[in-house]
Parts: sequence; C-alpha cells; structure tokens
Amino acid sequence: MNGPSPQNKHPMDGFPQICFVRNVVNNPNILIGDYTYSDDPEDSENFERNVLYHFPFIGDKLVIGKFCALARGVKFIMNGANHKLSGCSTYPFYIFGHGWEQAAPAPGDLPYKGDTLIGNDVWLGYEALIMPGVKIGNGAIVAARSVVATDVAPYSIVGGNPAKSMKARFAPDVVQRLEALAWWDWPVEKVTRLLPLIVSGDIDALCAAGSRD
Repeated sequence: MNGPSPQNKHPMDGFPQICFVRNVVNNPNILIGDYTYSDDPEDSENFERNVLYHFPFIGDKLVIGKFCALARGVKFIMNGANHKLSGCSTYPFYIFGHGWEQAAPAPGDLPYKGDTLIGNDVWLGYEALIMPGVKIGNGAIVAARSVVATDVAPYSIVGGNPAKSMKARFAPDVVQRLEALAWWDWPVEKVTRLLPLIVSGDIDALCAAGSRD
C-alpha cells in the first residue's frame, strides 16, 4: 500500500471532519497541494468559506503546498479586505453606490500585498489567522490563535499576535539540506518506503536514503 488516495475527500473512515482540501476547492485562485488536509467538524467540504475577502476582480491567489495540516478554525484574510489608507476616512463609501461611487479609489490606491503563499509540510494551529500576502516557508509551524502578518522562515515556529519567531526547528545547515531534499515532491511510493525516516529526527539517514533512491 502507498498511503491514502489524494483524490479521496475524506481519507479517514468515520471522520468526515478531515478533508483533503484540494478535492473540494473550485476557486481557480486557490491552489492546494496533494495530501494537505483541514480539520473542520462544521463543514469540511466548504474550505473556501475560510478564505475571506477573496474577490475575483482583485486576482490574488492563495497557494498552499503539499502535506500541510490545517487545524480547525484556520482562516486567511485576502487583499479584498484592504481599505484606502491615505484619505481622512478609511470608510468604503463607494461600495454602497447611490452617489457615493464618486469616491471610488483610483487604481493603486488600495493596499495590495500580493499572493498568500504557504509552503509544504506546514502546520497551521487552531484558529490561526493568516494576513494578506504572507509567505510561510516549508516545514514551519504556526501556533494556535496566532495572527501572522509577516513572512515566516522555513522550519521555524511562530506564535502570538502579531506572530513572532519563537524558535528554529533545526540549525540553518539542516534547514538547507531539508529544503534541497524536498521530500514532499517525491513519488508517493518513495515517501511510503522512507516514511520511518521522514518522521524520525535522523536527518543524515533521511538525506542519505533520499539521495540514494
């Protein structure tokens, strides 16, 4: 056997709250990698409701890599939430029309942070909130109820509001080796075969086996 099918919406028998998210997303601006799952006991197949202010006319993307774990309550704020900051008021008069459309912002007036990019093998803890344009590196961990407003380095642990670095999971040279190894891009047969090493702390053995196969 080579693990659960990535095409299975609910890979755990008897636990419909666990969902491989890629199978339930229809928005072309939300891109999810294989085996990334969310834990959502309310409506696990409606992942898109957790991606807020994601208006198609803005065009920003949410990209989440492979093998990520998204705890219940994780949400993403997208660029559509931004209001014009340079005026005396931030109130969005123009959206209500009836003469107020005269105050519509010109192109470039609204803050734009770009795409939100989540790497591979990332763990987003309970009720974490990811702000627009944030980039979270491979192997990172975001603590429960953190508000992530700035980029997160690969294999680091962040927490708080705003989220700040708590510690690095590994030494810089180990992080470089893991990034180069990119086990999440291996064929699933190889992942399955080397799974004991992937979940172990023996980086040398994993790198040696990965390069040998």
